[in-house]
Amino acid sequence: MTRPLLLGVALALACMGASAQDSGTLAKARAAGSVTMGVRDASPPLSYSLGTGYAGYHVELCEQMLSKLLPGVAIRQMAVTSQNRLPLLQNGTVDIECGSTTNNTARQQQAAFAHTTYITEARFAVRAASGIASVEQLKGKTVVTTTGTTLVQRLRRLEQERHITVVLAKDHAESFLLLESGRADAFAMDDNTLAGNIANARNPADFRIVGKPLGIEPIAIMLRKDDPAFKSAVDGYLAAAMASGALEKLYAKWFMAPIPPKNAVINIPLSDSLKAAFLAPNDRPAEAYEEK
Repeated sequence: MTRPLLLGVALALACMGASAQDSGTLAKARAAGSVTMGVRDASPPLSYSLGTGYAGYHVELCEQMLSKLLPGVAIRQMAVTSQNRLPLLQNGTVDIECGSTTNNTARQQQAAFAHTTYITEARFAVRAASGIASVEQLKGKTVVTTTGTTLVQRLRRLEQERHITVVLAKDHAESFLLLESGRADAFAMDDNTLAGNIANARNPADFRIVGKPLGIEPIAIMLRKDDPAFKSAVDGYLAAAMASGALEKLYAKWFMAPIPPKNAVINIPLSDSLKAAFLAPNDRPAEAYEEK
């Protein structure tokens, strides 16, 4: 079967399954005439603000997908944070979260995740002039990360092992500002978020990403738990986009080409682990990626 035909068949099956379901997110959106996407202010190139709206790899992916699954239904964007994204999804304020959320076993108890669409390595952004190149050089220094992210627990362990001071910012923009202004010596976060913030900084050459990965984590679109029809429809769309090559093209647009607002290039090529996820779509949690 050709890739275009496979894409058409998968989309048809996803939409047929969605139409048969008379409850859940899809029915709620049709009845309301709108569906609300949770997006992020400062998680480039996955999901970020342009001032007049939100853009990014996951934002565009969700918009394309929702347009297919819910034709004629208005798509609305609502900014969420690391702290409130889960409760806003659970209480129905947003219907789908299209940001930069790690899929792990703890979160799977409270939400569902679509097939993995990005795999990240968490590292450190530092000022280039600092000379810092490894976690060992952070002893006695201040490291910032964002409240509500999976890195908080990892850094708490490093706080004891490496004698660093961990501070928490309310969002990624504030975390980067603390680094940029010299109030933190390093910003620990997913490599894509670090690269995106650096690319959009006043002087990108003043920063670099260093250190061995703190962890490898799958990033995915987050859905409400116990809504199998919606998850099936979303996963069907994603599997077809992976098989056809459409998702790889979308990835290249946001990670390997100039993006707004400054026409910066993130320059993170498609990794072997993400290529494997595209070949065998899955919603495996972060713990499945940990070295044994």
